[in-house]
Amino acid sequence: MKIAVLMGGTSAEREVSLASGSGIVKALRERGHEVYTVDTARGFIPPEQEGDLLPGGVKSAPPAEMENALPLLQLGQVEQLRAAEIAFLALHGGEGEDGTIQAYLQLLGIKYTGSGPLGSGIAMDKDVTKRLLRDSQVPTLPWRVARAPGFVYDPDTIEDLVGIPCVVKPSREGSSVGLHVVKDRDQLEAAVKDASQYDTEVMIERYAKGRELTVGILGDQALPPVEIRPKKGIYDYESKYTPGMTEYLCPAPLDEEVVAQMQAYALRAFKVLKLRGYARIDFILAQEQLWCLEANTLPGMTGTSLFPKAAAAVGISYPELCERIAQSALG
Repeated sequence: MKIAVLMGGTSAEREVSLASGSGIVKALRERGHEVYTVDTARGFIPPEQEGDLLPGGVKSAPPAEMENALPLLQLGQVEQLRAAEIAFLALHGGEGEDGTIQAYLQLLGIKYTGSGPLGSGIAMDKDVTKRLLRDSQVPTLPWRVARAPGFVYDPDTIEDLVGIPCVVKPSREGSSVGLHVVKDRDQLEAAVKDASQYDTEVMIERYAKGRELTVGILGDQALPPVEIRPKKGIYDYESKYTPGMTEYLCPAPLDEEVVAQMQAYALRAFKVLKLRGYARIDFILAQEQLWCLEANTLPGMTGTSLFPKAAAAVGISYPELCERIAQSALG
């Protein structure tokens, strides 16, 4: 197949996306496909320049905002994208994961991997996601949202209904960008202010201390859960993308009943959020209670990413996983 791998973009997760995309390009070429690298912020990247996309790897902090990016409407003029049978989306955050590029590709008549515009938009918005999870009896932690322009919230309400400590994060961002664990009320204002740099909505969510877990969904199959054990206690951007800072256990050492329940919740979330193809559903197990945190419609595919680890646990190699995801775009 002729496959255009879309990566990069302008979100705070640009470097992670480039790492995912570079791995996917290599894997699909190993499987014999004709693969084009397309940075949605720069256009087609010739093979001889691909090594310059991320020379230093993913840094321990998100990159600065990108300037002079290619306007989205010009993406459709990229010859290699128009010639491809499939667009493999290796994008994370921003326009790449919120449904915008998905809708644009549909208008262009180009098949693509992952969820459609509606599912992508729903899952990107943590507030909407949690409302749908709650209504479908998938347990999710109590939360409130502070919105632009003033990001107003009532500290008393937060303390009474959400609780302290709590987690503050942008409502529509990924890779733990702008995430803070607020341990006392005095830290709340600064955390909301920092998270507001990344989105017009900031989520304030109850903090639950427990085991961090995730379940990958591939087609209609729930993969074995992965347990995440960050060495500094919080699974933030640095812990995710710095080798050696987090321990991963797959399959996670859990009772069969807990695994079955979590996989059932993950499949239910996948359905109610209107996702397709593949996704990753995140959980925390606190005092024997499972809580669903969020859904990732375009899971990371880097060397430290969770989705490939889960697939490997059931005998699906990284190149095979990439090919299966690509083929799923054909319907």
